This record gives sequence, C-alpha cells and structure tokens, in this order.
Amino acid sequence: MKKYTRKELLSIPNLMGYFRLLMIPVFVYLYLHAETDRGYYAAAAVMGISSITDMFDGLVARKFNMITEFGKFLDPFADKMTHGAILLCLWTRYPYMAVLVVLFVVKEGFMAVMGLVKLREGKKLDGAMWFGKVCTALLFVVMFVPILVPHIPAAAANALIAVCAVVMAATLILYIPVFRKM
Repeated sequence: MKKYTRKELLSIPNLMGYFRLLMIPVFVYLYLHAETDRGYYAAAAVMGISSITDMFDGLVARKFNMITEFGKFLDPFADKMTHGAILLCLWTRYPYMAVLVVLFVVKEGFMAVMGLVKLREGKKLDGAMWFGKVCTALLFVVMFVPILVPHIPAAAANALIAVCAVVMAATLILYIPVFRKM
C-alpha cells in the first residue's frame, strides 16, 4: 500500500473532500429533525454547499496541478457517501425511494467490483462515461427537489423517482459492455 505524503493528504482539493464528508452528518441531522420548511431549506443549503464544494475540488485540482492518487479515491468516495446518506434520509419520507436506494447500491457495487477486477488485470480506468454523468446529475435533481420543495405532492415525487430508476437501471446496463471491452 502506498504511503501518502502530508502534502498530498492535506491538499486543498482533498481538504474540500474531507469537508464534504463532514457535511454528511450535518445534513442527516438537519433533514431528519426538520419540522418546518425552514428546517428542510437548511438541509437543502447544506446539500448545495456540499455540491458546490464537489464541483470546485475538481476544478482546483486540475487548475493548480493538485491531482493526487488519494484524491482520486476520496472524491468519488465522498460523492457516494453523500448520495447514499441523502437517499436514506429521503426514504424516511418517500417509501418508493427504496427503489433508488437498491439501484444505487447495485450500480455502485457493480462499478466498485468491476473497477477492482479491471485494476487487478492491470487495466486503467478512464473515468466516468457520459451516461454515468447524466445518471448522477438526474439523481442529484431527484434528491434535491423533494428537499427544497418539502410539500411536493407524492405523485410528483414518485414520478421523479420512477424516471430516475429507469435511468439508473439503463446506466447499469450500459456499463456492462464497457467493462467487457476493457
């Protein structure tokens, strides 16, 4: 296992990744204890700050040549932990969110296992595909809307969940041949 230097572990983009991880329990607390619209808006603000930080950590890393091997692990790890926590919180209010929780676990589990298999075979992973980015963007919208609009009608929330479920399932199917070709 590679030893990481203090400079690498404490680079600005990695500090932003740690910050995102620290925002997870703050979001969970705010969301699960929200009793008014203001409480949900506070949770949405935390989610928004985390998302902006996610966007900027990559920009800073590329612009200032601060890309690290540890950061290549930390950034997607923080993304998955954040998305997982948000999905679980939303599941407490929207029962059909369970479908997205299951699809998320299956998709991310598949990606992790296949990524490890390909790395052991000496293959280099090229990063996210366009359809994976679309899926992640849609997932973000589907998670953000019910937080920002706490009184969204159940039918509207369920429609968002259904569309996202179809896109997540399609994304998983589209990744299968990508890994076969590697």
